Amino acid sequence: MDKLLSNGFSDGPLPEGYVFPPELRPGDLKIPLGTKIPVIDLNEAQNGDRTNTAHKIIKAAEEFGFFQVINHGISENEMKEAVSVFKELFEMPAEEKQKLCTDDPSKTCKMFTSSVNYATEKVHLWRDNFRHPCHPLEQWQHLWPEKPNTYRECVGSFSVQVKNLASRILSLISEGLGLKSGYFENDLTGSMVLSINHYPPCPEPSLALGITKHADPNLITILLLDDVCGLQVLKDGNWISVEPIPNAFVINIGYQLQIISNGKLISAEHRAVTNSCATRTSAAFFIAPSDECIIEPAEAITDEHHPPIFKSFKYKDFNSYYFAKYGDTNKVLKAFEAQS
Repeated sequence: MDKLLSNGFSDGPLPEGYVFPPELRPGDLKIPLGTKIPVIDLNEAQNGDRTNTAHKIIKAAEEFGFFQVINHGISENEMKEAVSVFKELFEMPAEEKQKLCTDDPSKTCKMFTSSVNYATEKVHLWRDNFRHPCHPLEQWQHLWPEKPNTYRECVGSFSVQVKNLASRILSLISEGLGLKSGYFENDLTGSMVLSINHYPPCPEPSLALGITKHADPNLITILLLDDVCGLQVLKDGNWISVEPIPNAFVINIGYQLQIISNGKLISAEHRAVTNSCATRTSAAFFIAPSDECIIEPAEAITDEHHPPIFKSFKYKDFNSYYFAKYGDTNKVLKAFEAQS
């Protein structure tokens, strides 16, 4: 428990265990403003122009693998309440957080510093994390923490709304790809896990990372940010800083959508950097297939002129390989390419 950064960090230099090797350090954090990930107004689809909205989403997913959505139907108050309870979670007394920390791999609801591999990893991430499944809600909600007092009710209601938002976005993606209606309304979206990241101020941000460069293994991620910058996306070899937009969600494409789209959509690499003055909190809802779900390029997208570039596999097998090779995008995707 003394490892949790949210319990307070004594003044001084960055502990050696958090210093990344030179080739992985973020270095100069002042990324020039320029290219921005697309912002998509979902009101347009609501008002009847679904085709144009679907086209914009597909274009963003092809070029960036990321986009932000506004006018998505979840109220400003509900978003603020969720961010507030996520922050409150890490501000609880140490003894309350102790109840959420466990080394038991069978526990699905847990808090930890850096990663679940803290004891064996070479360098630690400058973050605390709390995660748990949240779909189907009735299967998991009773396992969530009883404190903060509003956690179960607030996060339960919010997670249902996020799952519905994901369904709306995936419906637009399926239309944009030319897939049948309801393509993703099955085992392809059978799981949803919430991962809350808490990044306290870091004494030397240029030497540390909140999360290393990676792409997400799931289908699609719905990300709720507070108003502190820290998320960066890799595009054409350069890092883009994602500016938080009030009342927006950041959406990113996971590997499974890249595979189902036969490489048309991209799962972009991204990372989280730290800062020396402000605490940052983000909440990622990972929408994923069920473990036994078979993943493969959609038949409607492939033909003799566009053969499948990925083979068929079970999602759980992909996940196992992904976490064994974490951070090495090329190796992960190569292992699941179709034999030429």
